[in-house]
Amino acid sequence: MTTVLISGASSIVGYGILRSLKMSKRPMTLIGTSIYTDSVAQGFCDVFEVVPRTDAPDYLDRLLALLRKHHVDVAIPGIDADMYKWADHVAEIEATGTKVVLNSLELISRCSDKWAFYERQQELKLPYAIPSYLDVDFHFLKENCGLPFLMKPRRGFGSKGIVVVESAEQLARIAPATKTTLMAQPIVGRDDEEFTVSAFCDGHGSYSALMALRRKLSKDGFTDKAEVVNQADFSQAVRDLCSAFSPVGPTNFQFRKTDHGLKLLEINPRISSSTSIRAAFGYNEALMAVEMAVEKRMPVQPDIRRGRAVRYTEDFIFYDDRVHL
Repeated sequence: MTTVLISGASSIVGYGILRSLKMSKRPMTLIGTSIYTDSVAQGFCDVFEVVPRTDAPDYLDRLLALLRKHHVDVAIPGIDADMYKWADHVAEIEATGTKVVLNSLELISRCSDKWAFYERQQELKLPYAIPSYLDVDFHFLKENCGLPFLMKPRRGFGSKGIVVVESAEQLARIAPATKTTLMAQPIVGRDDEEFTVSAFCDGHGSYSALMALRRKLSKDGFTDKAEVVNQADFSQAVRDLCSAFSPVGPTNFQFRKTDHGLKLLEINPRISSSTSIRAAFGYNEALMAVEMAVEKRMPVQPDIRRGRAVRYTEDFIFYDDRVHL
């Protein structure tokens, strides 16, 4: 029996990983952790543990104690904060005997700052980079980006903090301190030509499995609706980016199609928020990650069903049978 811990189990990524692993036939004990005592994650895992916030002084000690207590074989971060924290302490975590599902530490570091990641794309002369600027002069940005343009946090995830700027007055209303944390980009392509592509990468510049979804975003920046599309349309771009950045394990590439080819919105060096959708169509990257960690076995390209997915709100009921009123 393999014991797997998923952190941030209250998040859409965290409980998506739990649901994906539940779909598999591999015998596993699933442990979910969250800062929320009333998390829905309890409905998807075998053991639920409440933990401190990732930035709490005792977070790491509590995590290490949990890994030892449950004899965890594999740990998967379900939120970005944990991914970055674990990357800084991977040796301490793995000293417990737990294998950690983390991407290349270099790529994790690069992706933590979108401007630094853009600069590296420019150095490598990759054709997928979207022109980006730190200049906050409206007339400069209007000339180089057109109207409207985006002001995007250099550090962040999903679409949180992105501002669509249409006028000088709107840009002027952004606080000076906030402007120093942003970069500007033109809006490329159309909303209906946005794609989330997940690959399982070998750390040597290639990948062994790939799946692509056309997606529509929710207001929170996560995939709300998705349609399976031909992954071959993205294989060359993913090969080029794997060759450039040598990702390891589950890696998410977000593209828009434009008249000038594919443009890269970002790389998420982790399992993505659409992971449970992918698993339902035959691409179970969470299971692939567990098998790689435990058995040192890279996955092969799975057969992927065609179809579409729609996310909606549903109720998960936890009955208390101690008292009947």
